[in-house]
Amino acid sequence: MAHAEEEDDTLPVPSHPEEIKSVFDMRVGEHITVQGSFRITPAGLICAGLAAAAITFAAGLAASSMRRGR
Repeated sequence: MAHAEEEDDTLPVPSHPEEIKSVFDMRVGEHITVQGSFRITPAGLICAGLAAAAITFAAGLAASSMRRGR
């Protein structure tokens, strides 16, 4: 009989040479445990910062215009 091997469909994700990785475990109470991991490249970190700055600027502009409109 031929032995059927299980095929592994999951391919390893290639890592970026300048990739930043983080893994965390957090307990909430006695029965809840949250585990997570995070990967980002320096370019992604800069883009996330620019997006957050643009959103903050737009929210500040909207709040400022609402105060003047009253």
